Amino acid sequence: MGHILNAGLHGSGYLKNATVPACLIAGNDDENPDNLIAADLEISQGKLVRILPAGTPSGLHGTFDLDGGLVLPTLVDLHTHLDKGHIWPRKANPDGSFQGALEAVGADRTANWSAVDLRARMEFALKSAYAHGTSAIRTHLDSLPPQDSVTWPLFSEIRAEWADRIDLQGVCLFGIDRLLEDGRIYLSCIADRVAAAGGVMGAVTYMVPNIDMHLEAVFRAAMERGLDLDFHVDETLNPAAVTLRHIAETAIRLGFEGKIVCGHCCSLSVHEEAEAEKTLDLLAEAGVAIVSLPMCNMYLQDRQAGRTPRRRGVTLLHEMRARGIPVSVASDNTRDPFYAYGDLDLVEVYAQATRILHLDHPIADWISSVSSTPADIMNVPHGRLRPGAPADLILFRARTWNELLSRPAGPREVIRGGYSIDSKLPDYRELDHLMLERQA
Repeated sequence: MGHILNAGLHGSGYLKNATVPACLIAGNDDENPDNLIAADLEISQGKLVRILPAGTPSGLHGTFDLDGGLVLPTLVDLHTHLDKGHIWPRKANPDGSFQGALEAVGADRTANWSAVDLRARMEFALKSAYAHGTSAIRTHLDSLPPQDSVTWPLFSEIRAEWADRIDLQGVCLFGIDRLLEDGRIYLSCIADRVAAAGGVMGAVTYMVPNIDMHLEAVFRAAMERGLDLDFHVDETLNPAAVTLRHIAETAIRLGFEGKIVCGHCCSLSVHEEAEAEKTLDLLAEAGVAIVSLPMCNMYLQDRQAGRTPRRRGVTLLHEMRARGIPVSVASDNTRDPFYAYGDLDLVEVYAQATRILHLDHPIADWISSVSSTPADIMNVPHGRLRPGAPADLILFRARTWNELLSRPAGPREVIRGGYSIDSKLPDYRELDHLMLERQA
């Protein structure tokens, strides 16, 4: 993570001989979605002033030759779990299974999730994401009582403290089976808390009795408060899991006007073709956006001890995009029982997603899945190269998609508001005081 610009950028400068994706230039109507164009970028007083044809004389002091290096806007991570992050050293998943993850996180939450513990781990994760070049993050927050009374106020504090570096959005997270118990009371309380915090309504959905009634309750709680929705959906390879279809049908039946995101949707990959097509058509009609979490899905799905996994566990992104359904990929969990690895690096996520989901041949504009598409869903001004906006950029030595995807951890420099930032990643030792049960 060394500086590509020898002296760094300090608010103003001229970046010549850059390579930029046409699909990420705001207002560009290039007909070839995977087109990379040679360009010069003029930065003044912290803003990206102009994107010019390569070789345009600048007459400016502070000219930097990128030698064909790629330039991307800072990226947008649509689905993370900052509150779970980095607990692996003290609470590993005993067998790598989904059930093992649930039990391990539940035990760790009960024992350790104080405001002090959460703050240290969340800030560590944010420092990592910032150094990698992420400027907006949506995080799901475990929201069952009494944890909600600790996590949500802390999240609001951290969001304010990080406002000039990363735009943060919070989504409440609880299993929809909670509504089988004291559902109405809990739902009203958590929806009010989310609304007060300017968050997003969410739940983990799976096939429980009266699923349509419970989905409608969540939808109506959001509608009454003007909230968007973001669900965990069918995170299983059980073909009987069809809550994705029920969500789309509920949205259509109620005329929901807010934004809806559904994450995971793994079971769709094992549905019969005709059934999958029906669900995809409903998603398109309802205007539902999808976020796939390929690294976590591959880690958890189709895992059986002593048996090689047969299935990737990811959803039907190509078929969705062909119908005009907005699709993104994101980091999901980081060093916790649901995913033992990761570092909130969206360049790594994009590279892994390309391999796992075959987002290549052609590359097309799949880079939008970690940039402009999630930015539009979150309604944040990131993920595009926009003249007149703050110069928030990632500069690479890689010159082509192939070079970037082959070496995603290669040299990069992050520019925020026209200034080169310190891209040094936090040391894991910073969290040692929290790791009560050190594990390999």
